[in-house]
Amino acid sequence: MNKNNYKNPGVFSIGEKNDAFAEYFVGQSYLNMLSTSGVVIGNVTFEPGCRNNWHIHHRGGQILLVTGGRGWYQAWGEPAQELNPGDVVSIPPEVKHWHGAAKDSWFSHLAVEVPAEDAANEWLEAVEDEEYKKL
Repeated sequence: MNKNNYKNPGVFSIGEKNDAFAEYFVGQSYLNMLSTSGVVIGNVTFEPGCRNNWHIHHRGGQILLVTGGRGWYQAWGEPAQELNPGDVVSIPPEVKHWHGAAKDSWFSHLAVEVPAEDAANEWLEAVEDEEYKKL
C-alpha cells in the first residue's frame, strides 16, 4: 500500500509511519499523537491487513474510539468483534487483546491510555495469520 493512494478513513491526520512500534505490528501503521500529557491520546491508522500484536495494559487500561474504516478487536479467549466508525471499546487493565484493520479496509481509531500510577504496556506475540484470515 502507498500512503499517497488512499482516502483517509478517519477525521485526524494519520501522522507518520509508526516506526517506533513497528516490531509490535504485522503490516504498516501510522501514528499521530494528539495528546502526550495528562491523558495520552494517539490517532492510530492501519493499512488493510495491519494489526498489532497481542498486548496487555497493566493498571491503566485503554479506550478505543473508532473514527474510520473497518477493523477488529479481540480479547483473549473471546471471539473477535468487528469495529466500525462510532464504536467504542473500553479495555480494562490486565486484559490480553489485539486490534487492527480488516483485510480489505483501512482503519483508524483514537487510542486513549487510561491514566494510572505505574501504568505499563506489555507487548506479546503476533496474532496468528491463520486465525486472522478467518475473520
